[in-house]
Amino acid sequence: MSKYKEFKADKIRDYPLESRPSKVGVKHFAQPLSEDSLSAFTASLPKLLGANDLRTLVEKIRKARETGRAIIWGFGGHVVKVGLAPVLLDLMERGFVTALATNGSGMIHDFEIALSGATSEEVGEQLGSGAFGMARETGEFLNQAISEGAQAGQGIGESVGDFLKQYDTKYPELSLLLKAHQKDIPLAVFIAIGTDIIHNHPKASGEAMGKGSQIDFRIFTQQVSLLNEGGVYLNLGSAVILPEVFLKAVALVRNVGQPLKNFTTANLDFIQHYRPTKNVVERPVLEGGTGIALTGHHEIMIPLLAAMLIHSG
Repeated sequence: MSKYKEFKADKIRDYPLESRPSKVGVKHFAQPLSEDSLSAFTASLPKLLGANDLRTLVEKIRKARETGRAIIWGFGGHVVKVGLAPVLLDLMERGFVTALATNGSGMIHDFEIALSGATSEEVGEQLGSGAFGMARETGEFLNQAISEGAQAGQGIGESVGDFLKQYDTKYPELSLLLKAHQKDIPLAVFIAIGTDIIHNHPKASGEAMGKGSQIDFRIFTQQVSLLNEGGVYLNLGSAVILPEVFLKAVALVRNVGQPLKNFTTANLDFIQHYRPTKNVVERPVLEGGTGIALTGHHEIMIPLLAAMLIHSG
């Protein structure tokens, strides 16, 4: 027997289980998939937590398309690297995309895929010899496109899209930059100087990159202003740059007195980082709206979201 006094629990007050308010019941449970169809799979998911958040996001995007509201997809380079451009391109064709935004990495990977059908080098193997990031066409052509576009008063997304339209690429059908340009869908590119391989190239112009990114920021902010009352903004895998840009665009729209509320934001990533959580999911919708965080691998979550938008009942 212990030398310490024990609390006596022989006089507890209990109650019947059925009388207790519970948050989860059998009506919420997942169902075994009995049909080989996406609609059946979607219906089989539990009506709880992430599954319900995914359904909500699908409903919000569909409603935005029906009502003509903005649907903006921001994506990091990893989204392109894992082969998801065809998924986003299909959504563009179906009217589920009104604008796009990316960082320098997303631009580079998309450009290289269009040009040669390959991207993403082995950094460790290339770094020791100094060969990392030194693909000639990537550095030369992208810097040329950005500089020429800046001189013409174009943002970087438009500049690169225009370049790809005129160049004989191997895989033009797989380029988000080119398809957006052809369909007159704004695609903004936000560059942080020194973060991308093209900045090592002798033709790199900080002046042109800064001017192009500033133009794209104003184009992007115009699209953000169209989120009011029913639009949707999605951040796919950008941990820092796009969440910061989005927050500033929201602030600028509201600063000039334009209404911006009652819209939906979503962050899809395999880790929920601080900035996307605060600057995408939480802060922008404090005045009214819905913020959704979905955690999982891009190569699973984004195709699933797209398939549900197109095929689920």
